[in-house]
Amino acid sequence: MIGGGYVGLVSAACFAEFGNQVAVVETHPGRLAALRKGEIPIYEPGLDRLVAENIKADRLSFGDDIAHAVEGAEAIFLAVGTPPRNGDGHADLTYVFAAAEQVARAMTGYAVIVTKSTVPVGTGRRISEIVSRLRPELDFDMASNPEFLREGSAIGDFMKPDRVVIGTDTDRPGGAARAQEIMRRLYRPLYVIEAPILFTSLESSELIKYAANSFLAMKISFINEMADLCERVGADVHELARGIGLDGRIGRKFLHAGPGYGGSCFPKDTLALMRIAQEAGASSRLVEATVQVNDARKASMGARIMAACGGNVRGKTIAVFGLTFKPETDDMRDAASIPIIHRLVENGAEIRAFDPAGMTAAKPLLPDHNVTYCVDAPDAATGADAILVLTEWNEFRALSPERLRGLMQGRVVIDLRNIYDPAAMDTAGLDYSSIGRPRNPRSNSAATPEAQGV
Repeated sequence: MIGGGYVGLVSAACFAEFGNQVAVVETHPGRLAALRKGEIPIYEPGLDRLVAENIKADRLSFGDDIAHAVEGAEAIFLAVGTPPRNGDGHADLTYVFAAAEQVARAMTGYAVIVTKSTVPVGTGRRISEIVSRLRPELDFDMASNPEFLREGSAIGDFMKPDRVVIGTDTDRPGGAARAQEIMRRLYRPLYVIEAPILFTSLESSELIKYAANSFLAMKISFINEMADLCERVGADVHELARGIGLDGRIGRKFLHAGPGYGGSCFPKDTLALMRIAQEAGASSRLVEATVQVNDARKASMGARIMAACGGNVRGKTIAVFGLTFKPETDDMRDAASIPIIHRLVENGAEIRAFDPAGMTAAKPLLPDHNVTYCVDAPDAATGADAILVLTEWNEFRALSPERLRGLMQGRVVIDLRNIYDPAAMDTAGLDYSSIGRPRNPRSNSAATPEAQGV
């Protein structure tokens, strides 16, 4: 496994749990030292235990020597970063191609080279060309095996997946059959639970990942637009989401109104798919609109918050519940909290913030003044003029409206994740506003478990 980041580390630990011998190559000295000591540099529930158990069982190892790692390997996974390229949204393949060159020079016998990183269509064939150019005599096959891991539930997603997609080079004589046989053996434990394993061409596999994430992002942008419409006409977005989500053709997942999507995948993958489509001369207007709606969504949140605070936040203390882009992760990439907190601070607000996992990652990204990091949510709420919910961690749901009212100096609560019951907040004397729900609720049915955040 070339790369010990989020995807590489989770995949390596899970493959080891399947009974495979897995060597992870990580060239960052600090990260490598931590991994060798069993310290996990990312927050993912259950990953520390899985890594420790497989290190102890001698199925999982870490090092920085590619030649040693690939010796005797049947499959070599490329799981390095593909960040957006500056200025144009294309995926930056610098690390992928560099890793491919290192692997090509190090290989001593047949293996399948597998892209685990999210890469644009055609990347597998370019890697194949690079390897063949550097080592014309080398016997290898190319495969694509995109990951579909959700941060916070990645181990479950790997062990009990909706599907496994494996693309192989059907143009290479015999290559598809050899590569498929090795990949089947790697994923053999999943046959017991009858997980669907889909074999495709390289190009289809590479495109499936981008199309899947863009479709989910489109659902989020759609429900956010519907939430705005609900506010205008007096409807409830939770009732609307349930009403359309019970249609099996639509489904209930990702119909949760909020401040816009973020994280490591949706923002960069929608942009990358736009560029892929543009270069291919194909229309991608729905994806383009999804990106535009999401950008506008995040930009509008600051104004919404200030309006809820009476039009002016200068000199006011705002407690922020949650910083990461979603719960059960420490990932701050494209989190809605970043532009929102910057705007509030620019307008004179004092911020008291708490996040169960993300404060260390958040500090370099947030203003270095007017932001205090608190020990827990009640600490953040103490003396606050307003509370702002940005991430739907369960521990925030557990705080009763009465307790919040007793801790606060003011009574404004802006819930951008719809985790609280509007009727209960109203009864506690709080000036509560949420996303796409009536300000004067007729009942307390809106905060059902099905209606709550992702």
